[in-house]
Amino acid sequence: MAGVTTPGTLLDLLETGEASHPAIVVPDGPVVTYEFLRGQVHDLAGQLRAMGIERGDRVAIVLPNGIELIVSFLAVASVATAAPLNPAYKGSEFEFYIEDTGAKALITSDQTGEEARNVTSEAVAQLRAAVDSEGRVSLDPRAGPDWDTTVQRPGPDDVALVLHTSGTTSRPKRVPLAHGNLAVSARNIVETYSLTAQDVALCVMPLFHVHGLVASTLSTFLSGGTVVVPPRFNALGFWPLVQEHGVTWFSAVPSMHQALLGRAGRGRREAAIAAAETLRFIRSCSAALPASTMLEMEERFGVPVLEAYGMTEAAHQMASNPLPPAERFPGAVGFGTGVEIGIMDESGELLDPQGRGEVVIQGPNVIGGYEDNPDANATSFTNGWFRTGDLGYLDESECLYLVGRIKELINRSGEKISPVEIDEVLLSHPAVSEAVAFAVPHRTHGEEPTAAVVLHGQATEKELIAHCRAHLAAFKCPRAIHIVDAIPRTATGKVQRRIVAATIAG
Repeated sequence: MAGVTTPGTLLDLLETGEASHPAIVVPDGPVVTYEFLRGQVHDLAGQLRAMGIERGDRVAIVLPNGIELIVSFLAVASVATAAPLNPAYKGSEFEFYIEDTGAKALITSDQTGEEARNVTSEAVAQLRAAVDSEGRVSLDPRAGPDWDTTVQRPGPDDVALVLHTSGTTSRPKRVPLAHGNLAVSARNIVETYSLTAQDVALCVMPLFHVHGLVASTLSTFLSGGTVVVPPRFNALGFWPLVQEHGVTWFSAVPSMHQALLGRAGRGRREAAIAAAETLRFIRSCSAALPASTMLEMEERFGVPVLEAYGMTEAAHQMASNPLPPAERFPGAVGFGTGVEIGIMDESGELLDPQGRGEVVIQGPNVIGGYEDNPDANATSFTNGWFRTGDLGYLDESECLYLVGRIKELINRSGEKISPVEIDEVLLSHPAVSEAVAFAVPHRTHGEEPTAAVVLHGQATEKELIAHCRAHLAAFKCPRAIHIVDAIPRTATGKVQRRIVAATIAG
């Protein structure tokens, strides 16, 4: 489907699929055709509009992967701005994100979102999404029987999605993604992997992230293909799912790939290879894929593995290794995909090939700036280039290699964790006087959060970890906490996390 026309909005993106062709398949559940999906999005958008939700409003969504999340997202984006949140957040995290987003309404379900409902103010309308056996999504409370189904279509510049990206300061940044940003990114993905209506994508990434939402789902809709959406990733049932639904590709983080390799190494290699016969390629993104893992996957599964490079501020994909017969490069994230990539030094000058510096990008999928954050915008944009915070270089063929991160985010299986957020939770413990969180390498997840603390009272490592678990989502909690007499500092008295990590964690 190379050369596909870029849709202006997410509603335009849905128009590609043939009416009777499956758009969404839930294992052991309903199948939703494109005609049914388009009708549902229109119907739910009309209900939201009748409830007073309009352009410029924000609607938080706390739902598991499934039809209800996809339809709710598209319906909200049709009339307002969607703000999907991780169902694993704790109450204090929900409270912050819902308030910071300025949500006018919150969509949850009977099974998901209780903590979010409990901390939401009375000014935020609470809606419950449910899906029946036919895949029809409804909201409770519903609008009256005479609600107006007329919905003004959004434009390319209207914000469809707002997400938070953690930073090294205590304030997460709001990323406003317009319909046009998301549509361009979906087109880039379709063209990169030559997706067509015959393709079947398996979505194992969470849909509150751009990886699962844009790469696996929106790009599939633009191609007119089918997306299979299990409620969660399950390495045990993965290959039977691929075989049953004739999956042609999937995208995941390295920790998931390594889990699949681990199971294939226990006498199940033949079953995995048989199931992989329908696959055209496997995609990896959101964290660095070790070259050895890529090569082992290709050898065991007999399928090309393509590492890609994405981030929220670019509506996901920025670069990717190409499909065969073009050459793919282990250890590289590939070539720009509808995005111009450069390498910039500290003074803002672009470097020649092989020069190492900060990776910078330009393109219509890249946001124009963070919301209400002039300081972040001043440091993140230089001469029209967005500064990614990643350190890398381009070779003579313009293939991009990443060699580290300038920013101090902890990247656990694609989940970006602010170390400052962990610092603050630890410092809220009455026995802690100083706290510094940092990343340590992890074989499966890429990185794990760890911390060092100085005490002025009595506390054990076990107690401090329990304190973190009570205030942070599980993936953010340090797996180890070092109790030390002093935090290592530079000669000028500054704390640098990489120095702390090298000194304390080795």
